[in-house]
Amino acid sequence: MSESEAAADVPAFRYTAAMANEIEPRWQEFWSQHGTFQAPNPTGELADPAHPRANAPKLHVQDMFPYPSGEGLHVGHPLGYIGTDCYTRYKRMTGFNVLHPMGFDAFGLPAEQYAVQTGTHPRTTTAKNVERYRLQLRKLGLAYDERRSFSTTDPDYYRWTQWIFLQVFNSWFDREQRKARPIADLIAGFEAGTRAVPGGKAWGELDAVERREVVNGYRLAYVSEAPVNWCPGLGTVLANEEVTPDGRSERGNFPVFQRSLKQWMMRITEYGDRLVDDLDALDWPEPVKLMQRNWIGRSRGAHVGFPMDGGDTIEVFTTRPDTLFGATYMVLAPEHALVSSIVPAAWPEGTKDAWTGGHAIPEAAVAAYRAQAAAKTEEERTAESKVKTGVFTGAYATNPVNGEQVPVFIADYVLAGYGTGAIMAVPAHDERDWDFAQTFDLPILRTITAPEGHEGVYTGDGVAVNSGFLDGLSVVDAKTSMIGWLEEQGHGRGATTYRLRDWLFSRQRYWGEPFPIVYDETGLPVALPESMLPVELPEVDDFSPRTFDPDDAGSEPETPLSRKKDWVQVELDLGDGPKTYTRETNTMPQWAGSCWYELRYLDPHNDKAFVDPENEAYWMGPRSAGDPGGVDLYVGGVEHAVLHLLYARFWHKVLFDLGHVSSFEPFRKLFNQGYIQAYAFKDARGFPVQASDVVERDGRYFLGEQEVVREYGKMGKSLKNVVTPDEMAHEYGADTFRVYEMAMGPLDASRPWETRAAVGSQRFLQRVWRLVVNEDSGELRVTDEPLDAKSRRALHRAIDGVRADMEELRFNTAIAKLIELTNTLTPLPTASREAVEPLVLMMSPFAPHLAEELWGKLGHAGTLAYADFPAADPAQLAAESITYPVQINGKVRGRVEVAPDTAEDAVRAAALDAVAEVLAGREPRKVIVVKGRLVSVVV
Repeated sequence: MSESEAAADVPAFRYTAAMANEIEPRWQEFWSQHGTFQAPNPTGELADPAHPRANAPKLHVQDMFPYPSGEGLHVGHPLGYIGTDCYTRYKRMTGFNVLHPMGFDAFGLPAEQYAVQTGTHPRTTTAKNVERYRLQLRKLGLAYDERRSFSTTDPDYYRWTQWIFLQVFNSWFDREQRKARPIADLIAGFEAGTRAVPGGKAWGELDAVERREVVNGYRLAYVSEAPVNWCPGLGTVLANEEVTPDGRSERGNFPVFQRSLKQWMMRITEYGDRLVDDLDALDWPEPVKLMQRNWIGRSRGAHVGFPMDGGDTIEVFTTRPDTLFGATYMVLAPEHALVSSIVPAAWPEGTKDAWTGGHAIPEAAVAAYRAQAAAKTEEERTAESKVKTGVFTGAYATNPVNGEQVPVFIADYVLAGYGTGAIMAVPAHDERDWDFAQTFDLPILRTITAPEGHEGVYTGDGVAVNSGFLDGLSVVDAKTSMIGWLEEQGHGRGATTYRLRDWLFSRQRYWGEPFPIVYDETGLPVALPESMLPVELPEVDDFSPRTFDPDDAGSEPETPLSRKKDWVQVELDLGDGPKTYTRETNTMPQWAGSCWYELRYLDPHNDKAFVDPENEAYWMGPRSAGDPGGVDLYVGGVEHAVLHLLYARFWHKVLFDLGHVSSFEPFRKLFNQGYIQAYAFKDARGFPVQASDVVERDGRYFLGEQEVVREYGKMGKSLKNVVTPDEMAHEYGADTFRVYEMAMGPLDASRPWETRAAVGSQRFLQRVWRLVVNEDSGELRVTDEPLDAKSRRALHRAIDGVRADMEELRFNTAIAKLIELTNTLTPLPTASREAVEPLVLMMSPFAPHLAEELWGKLGHAGTLAYADFPAADPAQLAAESITYPVQINGKVRGRVEVAPDTAEDAVRAAALDAVAEVLAGREPRKVIVVKGRLVSVVV
């Protein structure tokens, strides 16, 4: 029982939690039965010309959909959902055809691990969790179009995920046109001789396998040996986000190793420029744009070749070609392809002891160091604070600008996946190179002038020195001059590179989308035809990948699907007669389903296409030339600022290039909601205790008789401080919970949770109820008597302010205005329909069940979902009067209140009259009236 219900003698018709729990399910059932929130499409199964918004302007608002875990929702999860629900309810009432869908991101590791532990099929667990989420979301009164809901695990959905994969697989990126094109266009160019074949042969000179290998080298989805995060303890490759900063798996806390494995990759790097440049067209928070730009990491500079005696050349990319004269050594990533071939049998004369790692033979030194590096994560290898380690390969390369022989090391602070996997080290102007040079006693040559007295590394601007033909040039001019020289001499070329790496798209798991790929007798991939989609997951008894000793870095993955031999080996007729093929036994990553779900919401039951072009153009098409199109408002956590959004943008751009969608970005506007934080309590041992059982006495906190310590942290099961929306709905009603969450603070700010504070929101709703209903008799209190002039002005100021707040998602201040209006109306002798009806309508986005109930009591049939949102009368917004401060020689000595349209002479006269006593007969030298602000008198 809530505090408001604890008092004795509660009136029979008071709005209480018990009443809310009777009203709310009834209205939820009404909305569901009547399809209240169904949005009509322009064409297809979901078209409805008779719908009240069939010809209205559209609005597509979307939440980042949840992963349905077994724990269900806590009160932090629906913060953004309630926010978008309030906004879409408001926009629907202002005349928009609103699409507000919700689905479930249901593939992934948690369900699979639960299946491994319990023997329950992930499909069973996922379906149960999804149903629980649906019930929890329904209990909150969220106005979703239920017809458009799906899970990424539905075969009817992942059929089209597989179809999109095939679009990517059957495409290549034309760098001249800066877009993806069908692979058939590439082959036609090779056949016609208009495009050169790599390797120099003519297309007709290649056999069938050679041709396929050439084409596969261009595909946007391709198989490659790639450095990955291998976790033997889990038996799977992990994405970077699944690895903790200390190099262990987020789930299970197992060691993670860097190694190369054959994996599916996506050539997202080809879209680096467009992914950066098109950010300018998006209405996204600037910090999120900056995170994406940094992740993509576009750098302009030069590729430079450092020749070696054996005929090999080490190619590096540098953003500072002007510092080439200062390159005194080179570093290769331990995984670099050249390492094995350049190591000599013995150390060259003059090799320093510190360079050998304590090994008498170069090959042994290099092998030991490579094994050491493989046991570290990228985070460990690139940490700025770590001591630099490495070993000399025994080889030298030639600096092309001065002919100097520079030693070649391997070191783990250089990564194979970044740039070329090799660097020219300029220790005078790079912190990491400086640290390495200091450790290994390597030469340091300054090539840029530093300020007088500066010691150590210098990374700022200056003039080139010790740089031959560059001496005296600025950094900018020196870069340009050096790139020109490199290209003239054949030692390099200007280039742009990216920090972004191709997208690792394979997982050694069961619970994911199967690839629509088989392999023939050549071992090369073959795309399945669209008619064979979806490729459904087979039934298996063992859902777990093979696991290994957690420290066994050399172990090999064994996927669950690989053990299903009758599924792996399959006979198919793909156009050249029945043949035996081998299926791909990796599955797609969880990101796949969330890369395009915004498009399936538009046309969820279409079995002919992933989306009808007319529906896509209506809901997500560009509004004008240069407009990116996309979802009108996308709301979710900032933790998805990079990977999910980047991957979704990449897939969308491929679909745009191929003509499948009209928008070139998936999400026009992005909004990041804040988080709910809550107090947690720990006992003397430091273990969390159940927060709901803790009581406060005299500023101290107790669990029974045991004193506990209060802390503050993110709400979660581990801290035992979870409060569920189900509990809140039972204790106070869902509408109270909704109002409380929206009133706590700005939607984009994190806020502290305090269950008892929800009483304030409940009391507000009770006051609104009392304006309409007599608590003792249940009779209607509202009359048709007009408002007095002052109250009418207050009403229209509230309407104007609430509208402005709703447009900008300022829900907390909108609620504050509604509370203020309610407080203004409560003392009046009668409740005027003129004010009460607009108040109920304005309150409905926040407390929809209560508003619907009151709307019915006010004599209206059906739902208020499509009622017109109140509009302010401009005449009522004008101020009744203006107060002018009156200054005498700069100090305020009085005030005068006049009508807004009072003439300047009249304002001047009224002001002088107001300070006549202070002037005491003195004649002013000057009287200045600043219209609407102040009167200044100079004496």
